[in-house]
Amino acid sequence: MKVTVVGAGAVGESCAEYIAIKNFASEVVLVDIKEGFAEGKAMDLMQTASLNGFDTKIVGTTGDYSKTAGSDICVITSGIARKPGMSRDELLGINAGIVKSVSSSLIEHSPNTIIIVVSNPMDTMTYLVHKTTGLPKNRIIGMGGALDSARFKYRLAEALEAPISDVDGMVIGGHSDKGMVPLTRLATRNSVPVSEFLSEERLEQVKQDTKVGGATLTGLLGTSAWYAPGAAVSGLVQAIACDQKKIYPCSALLDGEYGLSDLCIGVPVVLGRNGIESIVEINLSDAEKEHLAASADAVKTNNANLEL
Repeated sequence: MKVTVVGAGAVGESCAEYIAIKNFASEVVLVDIKEGFAEGKAMDLMQTASLNGFDTKIVGTTGDYSKTAGSDICVITSGIARKPGMSRDELLGINAGIVKSVSSSLIEHSPNTIIIVVSNPMDTMTYLVHKTTGLPKNRIIGMGGALDSARFKYRLAEALEAPISDVDGMVIGGHSDKGMVPLTRLATRNSVPVSEFLSEERLEQVKQDTKVGGATLTGLLGTSAWYAPGAAVSGLVQAIACDQKKIYPCSALLDGEYGLSDLCIGVPVVLGRNGIESIVEINLSDAEKEHLAASADAVKTNNANLEL
């Protein structure tokens, strides 16, 4: 199993590290445009192999996509990161050109690959890859929902004063501060609805804290987060590589599901060796449907600004 990660910045490096530590891939290729950067990151990570007990080979390259040939899964993290006060949508113009070029180069050398898009604005970048590559829709996946759901579970555990392993919950909708739809109604603590433990007001606070999870970290760090995004990517990559048939919320191209078409937005999907094995349609409340529809409208507005 060969995995390529494009962009050796903080998020790309974190992706490569978590994938290697889980020890299911034979090789991880890091690609960057900055001379020597990916090679240096790869060497540094390989020097942790004996300490962290993995045998995955990590190699780096400065823009030589021939080294990515035959990749089963490719992850695109390249592009500029958010600065404090910026929305993900403000990155569209710059990152669209980068994602278009990178996805084309990857497919040239790995025509049967599965692409995971991390670059922001993520739902629109995922849609761009669909529109410009011609890959089957099951082989193009946007990462956002897995990360947003992890942040949701963190906030739920904090409110419940419970271990995170006790908590389950999901975020659907757009990967944006306003577009996320945290499904508080369906969240549980060890199978018990969290509404049994938390007031409506506290749950609303959890929801709002989840929606601005990325912006909160950007304000604290001065740039985008990287540990949780990298871990989220590694979870998706492992589910595909090991044919786990796990359900993750991911940005998928919809064709009538949830009453939506011709856009990518976060919905629950089953991930396996073919990428998106199926889209899971769950029964949403009227309020949740309304929030998802509003989120979809915002994504479509972004998509309209793409130069395809």
